[in-house]
Amino acid sequence: MTYKTILSVMESPDQAGGFLDYAVQLVRMFDAHLVGLHAETVSATPIVAPMEIPDPVSIQALQDVAEKRSAELAEIFRNRCDREGISYEWRKIATSVGFAGSAVVDSARTADLIIAPQASPDAPGDARADFESFLFESGRPVLLVPHVARAAKSFDKVLIAWNGSREAARATFDAMPFLKRANEVEIFSVNPRDTGDQTSDMSSAEIAATLSRHGINVTAVNAHADKAKAATLIENRMSDSSIDLLVMGAYTHSRLWELLFGGVTRTLLESMTAVTLMSR
Repeated sequence: MTYKTILSVMESPDQAGGFLDYAVQLVRMFDAHLVGLHAETVSATPIVAPMEIPDPVSIQALQDVAEKRSAELAEIFRNRCDREGISYEWRKIATSVGFAGSAVVDSARTADLIIAPQASPDAPGDARADFESFLFESGRPVLLVPHVARAAKSFDKVLIAWNGSREAARATFDAMPFLKRANEVEIFSVNPRDTGDQTSDMSSAEIAATLSRHGINVTAVNAHADKAKAATLIENRMSDSSIDLLVMGAYTHSRLWELLFGGVTRTLLESMTAVTLMSR
């Protein structure tokens, strides 16, 4: 398994730095083709009171702003790809619902991997929900890059957040191209549960054995903490181990961000100290 078609979500000109560094690094790492995608939201039609008729001046102004933003993003993306000499294409999709549009999701579903920026906490609630829904309705693994990233780092140390769920298993095997290239991989379970088949102490041992058969240098660690401290425990583990990549499973819809360890995951993704691969 490898990644041959990588879709890069372009939202803001601020992505010209570390985010595109990571995108280019992935293309070179896997000898892949890069698709730049920008989903432009066509704003609602302004109405002139009291007659309630469309205001052509406002409509044109909104369209001009949208076109300028799209053109700027396209130029940033194309210039970088041309300079790097990599295989690429640019796609702009304009709909009334932006990232929630079916054409955007359909485009993403044809990629091996999606690379996207960390969701901005300053974005309007509806826009953020649409963006998050797009990422996980795509059905593809998503690599989220922190806003604080200034330059790409190698993925030498990987932490897998493991709870034995279908989502965790999917994310782990979707991340296999990264795991095989990593120097160290750690399976990290917080508050693992006893089941009828195995004790909590053995919860991560079987997946660790499976990965080791792929030639991956893997270790398994279990930890215990009350729910309020779980996020801190994971963040501390990532910091102490200098983790480059976090791998997690994801739920959907109303539980979109209730991942693996419940509500603590939103805390992890808002602070986001490392690039994070998620799938469901």
